[in-house]
Amino acid sequence: MHTEHHWITTPLTADLLRGALDLEHTAHGVLPHRLPARARAQYTDGQLAMAESQPSGVRLVFRTRATAIELDALPTKRVYVGLPARPDGVYDLLVDGRPAGRASVSGGNTLTIDMAAGTAEQQSGPAGTLRFSGLPEGVKTIEIWLPHNETTELVALRTDAPVEPAPDRGRKVWLHHGSSISHGSDAASPTTTWPALAATRAGVELINLGMGGSALLDPFTARALRDTPADLISLKIGINVVNADLMRLRAFVPAVHGFLDTIREGHPATPLLVVSPLLCPIHEDTPGPSAPDVSALSSGQLRFLATGDPAERAHGKLTLRVIRDELARIVRQRAAEDPNLHHLDGRDLYGEADAAELPLPDGLHPDAATHRRIGERFTQLVFRAEGPFTDRPFTDRPFTDRSLRDHSGLEDRSA
Repeated sequence: MHTEHHWITTPLTADLLRGALDLEHTAHGVLPHRLPARARAQYTDGQLAMAESQPSGVRLVFRTRATAIELDALPTKRVYVGLPARPDGVYDLLVDGRPAGRASVSGGNTLTIDMAAGTAEQQSGPAGTLRFSGLPEGVKTIEIWLPHNETTELVALRTDAPVEPAPDRGRKVWLHHGSSISHGSDAASPTTTWPALAATRAGVELINLGMGGSALLDPFTARALRDTPADLISLKIGINVVNADLMRLRAFVPAVHGFLDTIREGHPATPLLVVSPLLCPIHEDTPGPSAPDVSALSSGQLRFLATGDPAERAHGKLTLRVIRDELARIVRQRAAEDPNLHHLDGRDLYGEADAAELPLPDGLHPDAATHRRIGERFTQLVFRAEGPFTDRPFTDRPFTDRSLRDHSGLEDRSA
């Protein structure tokens, strides 16, 4: 229990948050979002709502002399019918950029998902409190990375010394969009998703718009990317289009062009990297949709199957091989007039040799060790040597005189 006269409560405002695009005021506190309100209003899908409200890459960042910190939060935890209980979401603490602690919040709301029936039911629960104590004396930068896989309403921040927003360190802002693999899938913690690992190694500020099941070339997502200030942009495209069985080849190619056109409206010369799908054996030559393996569910295991017919490729159904070929062709075509557009084959991040050593546990998602490998590979291929994000002069940086809060695109909005 905290002692009221000892603690200072600091309002949870936009200038203390990085990595979110919107901040919704709720009955309990504030809820960070990774899509703007206008985008969320255009498609009220439960999967999208869950994914974008899970704060992958979102962190509280501030300067303080405090040696103890308390954060009240209201998580929404997922329970899958027939599967073992999921661990509580993890909050990672960094002090001056170095790992300094890890904690979880008990309680919270519960979202019960029946994958076999395709239903979901939510029950309300209480907020919880996490505490970090014994921190070093003196002024320091504190980062609290919120759980990448658990919707998190922030209720109250208490410290034993005053708090102020951390200054802009002048680092480049990397804006990334992708599927559940970019979101974090089965990474161990929010700082060990592959994009977070790559951002740390490269010394850039991450805005992660990786959203589980929702990298579907939606125009509202393209507009969010267009309108978010960034120095570097990457797009990992393909797996969700296949495992949702969303479109055929005839629709896919124009959709990719349209997605890139929209981003270029706001970022005409920013380095832009298109990443094709990682190796995923079930969908290399077999179209979607993906579906849970019911026999595995009955024994308390989660595995996915590709349920399409390979023969339907002749009629335009998409597989990962088809998508890789098309993305490479699209980037070659556009790069003739767009020298800052680049392509990376996802199998260079996770390919056949990797799959033999580190197979995808459920057939779709990498585990914690594989996230580390992908993050290391991405850093080596993209941020180092002659990679597309190697230091170079930028010709469209209209936001250089703004603070990092402005770079994040965060909007403090009353409900």
